[in-house]
Amino acid sequence: MMAAMSPRFLFVGDSMTIGSAGEHTWRYRMWQHLEAVLGPGRYGIVGPRTTLYDHEAGAPVSTAYADPAFPGPARAHLAGWGEGWLHMAPVVGDAVAESGADVLLVSLGLIDLGFYTNSDQTVENVRAFLAAARAANPRVRAVLLPVIPNVRAEEEPPFAAECARFNELLAKTVADLDDGASPLLLASPPAGYDLRTDTHDGTHPGPSGEHKLAAAFATALHQGWDLGAPYRPAR
Repeated sequence: MMAAMSPRFLFVGDSMTIGSAGEHTWRYRMWQHLEAVLGPGRYGIVGPRTTLYDHEAGAPVSTAYADPAFPGPARAHLAGWGEGWLHMAPVVGDAVAESGADVLLVSLGLIDLGFYTNSDQTVENVRAFLAAARAANPRVRAVLLPVIPNVRAEEEPPFAAECARFNELLAKTVADLDDGASPLLLASPPAGYDLRTDTHDGTHPGPSGEHKLAAAFATALHQGWDLGAPYRPAR
């Protein structure tokens, strides 16, 4: 059971989470879900960043969300294009301390494995990330999403094997580090995720993919901590 009456969510992720100009993002879909199942004023979305990635500028400077009515405070996040566990471990402590976040919704790993670290090194950065978050808030909770299907894994069997190995290590790490004061959940990969229909390019989610990512977190929160309700996509 979730103890906090008004949880403060911090979305942490890479390009799939920050999104780019003109998109809704799965963060927006999750905001819609939280509005529906918890209600306005009964939760918060926090974080040091609010923008989308702008491909023309090559920087996270866009405010052009697909729905301009997406409220400013609900746009908060800690996500970055090209950033992974390696990049977030050094900054999550300050983000948690400054925002008062007590529930982390984390989607990371693909960028690490693709460009920076192998599965063993990546899981060490997961541990560093969680240690920093807990140092900032000893009662912080976190839902961690495994690396989800992507086009590189589909085309490169060695990379697919590394993703699978990291996901195994991540599950073991969550089980090892889960704590009554600071519990962890491993979300299930989004059900029925199809690279051809749920992504723009084999990696970044389109509208249906955004809903499926939000549903993965919503399901974990509901089933693991009785927080919220089953995910029902808003239009």
